[in-house]
Amino acid sequence: MTEPFYGTFDLASLALWLFWIFFALLIYYLQTENMREGYPMEADDCSIAPNQGPFPVPSPKTFRLPGGRGEVTVPDGKRETRDVALEMIGPGNGYPLEPTGDPIADGVGPASWAPRKDEPELDAHGHVKIRPMSELLEFLISAGQDPRGLPVVSGDGAEVGVVGDIWVDVPEQMIRYLTVELASGGVRIAPMTMARIWSGKVKIKSLYAEQFDGVPQTAAGNQITKLEEDKICGYYAGGTLYAADRQESLL
Repeated sequence: MTEPFYGTFDLASLALWLFWIFFALLIYYLQTENMREGYPMEADDCSIAPNQGPFPVPSPKTFRLPGGRGEVTVPDGKRETRDVALEMIGPGNGYPLEPTGDPIADGVGPASWAPRKDEPELDAHGHVKIRPMSELLEFLISAGQDPRGLPVVSGDGAEVGVVGDIWVDVPEQMIRYLTVELASGGVRIAPMTMARIWSGKVKIKSLYAEQFDGVPQTAAGNQITKLEEDKICGYYAGGTLYAADRQESLL
């Protein structure tokens, strides 16, 4: 019998090397696909960062959006144009940034938000996901205390209004937001994750009483867009650091 062509060839070594090559290409592919949004990276002063990492930005790819919302091409090379009210307190990149105005209203630091699309989020069937419970007759509070009608207490202990309605994530069957009818007039939206129901009250500790009037409003009375969600949640989250004297040392 003649010697087979692979008689002196190490097939196990070949299989191992093919695996490592495949694995390296997989890592390269996944990393570059992950760079379709957020790149090219920017420095703290909003200039293009000199170091973009070892992987190149991928070429643009077009995706068809569900619900008949057209197409999106990423990366698109667009950069956010809004002015950020921050200034660097040191001579070089990496130094801390300090707010130059009202950081909660300016949307900086923990109050920052991303420029998402100004349209409501849809479920898999193309319906608006987050809707007021007053419009959903098939929904009810099955456990715990119904917050509607309860007073809303701010971080400084003042009653700022009452809960008027509940906004639920219909497919997830979760409470996402509470509508707060302010004593000063008007209605504002509060994220349920920032509220605590206790002793017959709804406590929102992140904001003080005078800041509730500044909560970003929704354009429609019965739905919220993704951009509005980001701005509202950022406003409440920013209060945990920027409300009143919370930036001062505890000692």
